Amino acid sequence: MNSEASVSERRRRGRPPKDQSQPNAPRARLLRTGLAMLTEKGFSAVGVEEILAAADVPKGSFYHYFGSKEAFGLELIDTYAAYFARKLDRWFDDGTRAPLDRLRDFIADARSGMARHFYRRGCLVGNLGQEMGALPEPFRQRLAAVFRDWEARTSRCLRAAQRAGDIPKSLDCDSLAHFFWIGWEGAVLRAKLERRPEALDVFARGFFAMIEAKDMRTHDREQ
Repeated sequence: MNSEASVSERRRRGRPPKDQSQPNAPRARLLRTGLAMLTEKGFSAVGVEEILAAADVPKGSFYHYFGSKEAFGLELIDTYAAYFARKLDRWFDDGTRAPLDRLRDFIADARSGMARHFYRRGCLVGNLGQEMGALPEPFRQRLAAVFRDWEARTSRCLRAAQRAGDIPKSLDCDSLAHFFWIGWEGAVLRAKLERRPEALDVFARGFFAMIEAKDMRTHDREQ
């Protein structure tokens, strides 16, 4: 091979592949690895080189795909939000299950996922929220928007439970969904701290006991 061809070959090797949407493409591997690492560690505690090494992507390639670590973090939030929205829809839109059973199924799946990773991994959005004092300000609005989206999806499931007569019509489903995610994220944090599921179970029992209270349903019927 002549020297001109050799230079051309080196340049081709140094460029990112055109199609980065494939699961094993370097950009996809970086995002997948970043998600896994940040559900276990904090954003501030994980360096770019650590992510590159874990993703098996050459050093120096990071900035081919992301303008900065901050840009990478924002894309991780968007990627996780899209993944989690699909997960919520899979559970909450399951017409073969009663609405409250859909919520129970989501909780059971999340509990199983934490157990599979020995309670070392939590929720990326919750983890980043805990770090907000040390994170770039653009993260704040992005994280808050993700929580609002999850709450809206949960509220729709709870309204379906109201229509089915499973929870009182007097309950404000938007407020309940807001309460659910505040409590659930706290339970996930506690389960990760203690490396056991009791906090998840305690919160779930308390939440369902509150919304299914029989005396409240009786009061609704009398009205």
